[in-house]
Amino acid sequence: MTTFTTEDALRYHEQGKPGKIEVVPTTAYSTQYDLSLAYSPGVAEPCKEIVKDPANAGKYTAKNNLVGVISNGTAVLGLGDIGALAGKPVMEGKGLLFKVFADVDVFDIEVDEKDPKKFIQIVKAISPTFGGINLEDIKSPECFEIEETLKKELDIPVFHDDQHGTAIISGAGLLNAAEVVGKKLDSLRIVVNGAGASGIMCAKFYISLGVKVENIYMLDSKGLITKKRTDLNVFKTFFAQDSDMETLEEVIKGADLFLGLSKGNVLTKKMVKSMAINPIVFAMANPVPEISFEDAQAARNDIIFATGRSDYPNQINNVLGFPFIFRGALDVSATCINEEMKRAAAYSIAELAKQEVPEIVNAAYNSKNLKFGRDYIIPKPLDPRLITLVAPAVAKAAMESGVARKPITDWEAYKVQLMKKMGTYNKLTNGIYTRAKQQLKTIVISDAEDYNVIKAVQMIKNQGIADPILIGNRGKIEANIRENYVGSCDIPIIDVNDLIETKRLERYAQILFAKRQRKGTNLYEARDMVKDIHYFGAMMVEAGDADGFLTGQTTKYSEALRPALQICGTNNSLKHIAGMYVVMNKKGTFFFSDTTINHTPSTRTLIDTALLTANEVRKFNIEPVVSMVSYSNFGSTRAGSPIRVKEAVEYLHKEYPNLLLDGEMQANYAFNKELRMQKFPFSKLGDRDVNTIIFPNLSSGNIAYKMMMEIGGSNIIGPILLGIKKPINVLQMGASVREIVDMAVITAIKAQTYSDEIMEL
Repeated sequence: MTTFTTEDALRYHEQGKPGKIEVVPTTAYSTQYDLSLAYSPGVAEPCKEIVKDPANAGKYTAKNNLVGVISNGTAVLGLGDIGALAGKPVMEGKGLLFKVFADVDVFDIEVDEKDPKKFIQIVKAISPTFGGINLEDIKSPECFEIEETLKKELDIPVFHDDQHGTAIISGAGLLNAAEVVGKKLDSLRIVVNGAGASGIMCAKFYISLGVKVENIYMLDSKGLITKKRTDLNVFKTFFAQDSDMETLEEVIKGADLFLGLSKGNVLTKKMVKSMAINPIVFAMANPVPEISFEDAQAARNDIIFATGRSDYPNQINNVLGFPFIFRGALDVSATCINEEMKRAAAYSIAELAKQEVPEIVNAAYNSKNLKFGRDYIIPKPLDPRLITLVAPAVAKAAMESGVARKPITDWEAYKVQLMKKMGTYNKLTNGIYTRAKQQLKTIVISDAEDYNVIKAVQMIKNQGIADPILIGNRGKIEANIRENYVGSCDIPIIDVNDLIETKRLERYAQILFAKRQRKGTNLYEARDMVKDIHYFGAMMVEAGDADGFLTGQTTKYSEALRPALQICGTNNSLKHIAGMYVVMNKKGTFFFSDTTINHTPSTRTLIDTALLTANEVRKFNIEPVVSMVSYSNFGSTRAGSPIRVKEAVEYLHKEYPNLLLDGEMQANYAFNKELRMQKFPFSKLGDRDVNTIIFPNLSSGNIAYKMMMEIGGSNIIGPILLGIKKPINVLQMGASVREIVDMAVITAIKAQTYSDEIMEL
């Protein structure tokens, strides 16, 4: 469990600007003209349009992306009735989650009113402000009356997350848990301990999924809810059983599912042992669950266990639902969030848990291979795919059930829009992955004993990016697969020590000897060299046994590069090579070169690097706009590297006049076109945005891309090897799974566009 002190929590909320959220402008405001449009007199025009048609409020204001998180503080977290003002930190936190998970804006409204009828009137009065209302931390049974009345009287989504959030997420967990243990929902005997808002709505939601009401046994603080009791409200009466049992210990015997929404340590190991075979336990009390993970596991080895905590498997967390449910509802201007939409959310969340887990999620939770099963029945809250699965499912259900006022017609475009909102969509990345899948190439990958390589190759195969082949020690590779439960993907493994490879090794040795016999290599040495995985992989490409080769995961860059150069050579007349990184962030896509090869390049090397890089950028269907950077601007320093950059630019201007390139210039002038045009209006780049940077030496290029990776908020692909004749790339040692997959895509595309032609430089 994550631990912190009281001081830590208070400091977090106090430091900087107090609280967790703020309002920021989304339009220009720096000039008098801007302000006259934002307020008086320009603001009158959208006001008049809204008078003509109230729907125009969504066109001219933030209403359609604005949710009111509204509470009276009568049932806050585990704190109870602490009042509206004391509950404000929780409401701000809810606003933060809405924004970071689904880009939904929030005003938190704390209402100092406990009378449900007065509370309803207050919310109705302010409802025109919002596109949706999230009721929060309102005690039972008043919360039922408040939500039902507002749902009937307002034409925007009203959703009490305490009631429905846990129901939807635990419902998704229930669907998958039942599947794992092979039980049907209509046969499940369920015990619900806790008859508050969450307990009642979870039970009702389970019924909508297929559970039978007569199989639900609900307990409150006085014991089992039965028909003999006279102290029940209408909501509890619905679940009253005709039974003489009273205690949890009696009711739990033979149960398939225990759902706890009560208090800590009320479920004992003895009770768990009395449950049916393959029991499911959702112990949701926070921060102390009804039974600890350790005790539940000790009681039964066939248990599926879930809590609301993040430090154990199967966290049932409302953040898996409400941001994306509102996102989908807002995007179709739904009039409500109905049962069909809630079920769609649950089914989509359940389905996501069955899909292959991205490495970014594994890394976030310090796991090597999350996989659908007893310990993974529910997705993790940080899974970036939630928004593109849950929101569309909810939106589609709203349309099909007739409550959507603004239907979506292009679902793929909608998913792209959602990814853009969250900063997870990049046109270049999506484009190259699509290209790789259109014409599968065989890519051989070395260092296959490494876990990251094995996991990456599984993703490459499963996503249809390429047909991979692994090179390495067969026994170690297969053991690593078993040890880490990566799963076998029937991917070919080549072990150069296998007798079966003897004929191939001799053939490769003869080819290598023919290439290197006048460069100091004899046949005996060639036979030893091809047993090295780096030589063997390069020879597979050279001999036509593979389309591309990816290497370097556990070897120094220079050592992994040497065999490719010796066997395949270069594709340009001056035999130059360079390394390039693709740097992607919110400002765009940029190409950095040279970042891996040439330590102190000469003028000629800089020229060739620029030409090789521009040629490679065009393969991404992007026209290169090149800046050759330095610490000098257009001759302001006449010594050191700026001189070589200046000479390179002069040559390129003369010999390649159509290439959009200029320099030498400092990086700020390269990236800030307004500043560049103001100070250097003569620059050939004019008002164009630079997308390609040529660095004056390896030190500056390497430092720049690594800074962008660590503190620049950028996604990085590379290093892409330029100038090599065949489709071969060398990874930086210790590359992540994502980096390996990206480079496999790049190598596959290189193989698709491979040509024997030599580039004249």
